[in-house]
Amino acid sequence: MNNIASILPEIFISLSIMFLLLLGVFKKNSSIIVHYCALASLLITGVLIFNESLNQNIMLFNDSYVVDKLSSYMKILTIIATAFVLSISTKYLKIFKIFLIEYPILILSSVLGMMVMISSNDLMVFYIGLELQSLALYVLASFNRDQLKSSESGLKYFVLSALSSGLLLYGCSLIYGFSGSTNFEIINNSMNSDNYGLTFGIVFILVGLAFKISAVPFHMWAPDVYEGSPTAVTLFFALVPKVAALTVFIRFLYVPFVSMIEQWQPILIFLSIASMIFGAIAAIGQSNLKRLIAYSSIGHMGYALAGLSVGSNEGIQSSIVYISIYLVMNLAFFSCLLMLKRNDEYFETIDDLSGLSKNHPILSLSLLIILFSLAGIPPLAGFFAKFYIFKAVIEQSMYFLAIVGLLSTVIAAFYYLKIIKVIYFDQEKDKYDDDHNIWLKASLTLSTLLILLYFIFPGQIVEVVSRINIL
Repeated sequence: MNNIASILPEIFISLSIMFLLLLGVFKKNSSIIVHYCALASLLITGVLIFNESLNQNIMLFNDSYVVDKLSSYMKILTIIATAFVLSISTKYLKIFKIFLIEYPILILSSVLGMMVMISSNDLMVFYIGLELQSLALYVLASFNRDQLKSSESGLKYFVLSALSSGLLLYGCSLIYGFSGSTNFEIINNSMNSDNYGLTFGIVFILVGLAFKISAVPFHMWAPDVYEGSPTAVTLFFALVPKVAALTVFIRFLYVPFVSMIEQWQPILIFLSIASMIFGAIAAIGQSNLKRLIAYSSIGHMGYALAGLSVGSNEGIQSSIVYISIYLVMNLAFFSCLLMLKRNDEYFETIDDLSGLSKNHPILSLSLLIILFSLAGIPPLAGFFAKFYIFKAVIEQSMYFLAIVGLLSTVIAAFYYLKIIKVIYFDQEKDKYDDDHNIWLKASLTLSTLLILLYFIFPGQIVEVVSRINIL
């Protein structure tokens, strides 16, 4: 019975998906009801997670499923981000005539997959969670069937994701073959670091996971999928799957293979350095804001991996703090992007921001704060996110990684400043519509204030995260 109580959030969200599916099928024109019911079920799931398990450390189902502080924190992060995605995307979906019952149901299915991934303590459980998440994301990427770009992005994501899942599964089979188990704890106990079969298994799984977070050189899908997908879906892609994938990185590397750190640490350092440099340089030449944020997120994932490559609790905690602040910054940016609407048409290039400050001073100010934060300018939240990463890296004497990170920050600041220049100094364009829904305004206001005022309470989130000790 205790088992059931510990996985109550997952059971509840599964039942919600089934109920909403039936409701949507049997009741005509029920998209609004389904949408808000999905939002309500997310919030209830969040409350269940919060109530149940913040201080627990429970192993379930023959130790293949774990409920601990890390899983609880990451699940709450996933739920909050998804709730915001659902609440601010309604108007966009209505304008593009894709406000269908399938959208919230697919998002909930994807969230269920992520929750399973976050709590997985077994290769098979992790793979089931991953596929549940991916299947929903394939459909979401090509959700706007009337647009050629959307169909193309869905196909591209499907093909490349299937390839990465295949590599991942091959890695799982290698590890199972050489260790005799798929359970993380048992693999750790039967560890032999001279076993090259295990090293190959780790490499294949890291390649699959690097694809999921779009780390270089497995990033090739991200710019096209971000640009081609509907903005409401791009928002989801940019925020939520990153949390689940990062958690799996932590679980996979630091539970079964912590004794093989010499083998996997160079891979993580390479992924981190390549992502930081490439993300910063490739973004310079972009004119589409969604493509720019795709390259920007590649760079940001490089910083998160830098924290994980350190091999200490401080490094893991700095990555968790980084991903938390990254979510807020990206949510704020996409809220701004969804406000660039005129006569039911959305605009998403840098030129469309030309002279924005003349007609929309408050929106421009919000964008200024968000872009400065993404660039890592003090005293904004983005600065603290990078500061925690650099602190953890320097404590382990990994100076080269810190220098590369710092140089990438400087390069990235260039294209953020270029956008600010366009907003404040270029010739203004026609005024954008002001009839945004209350959720979109609330999302932008809240996230901008969190970015701006983070320096007043920087210790709060660090204090919560510092309780998460893996090593």
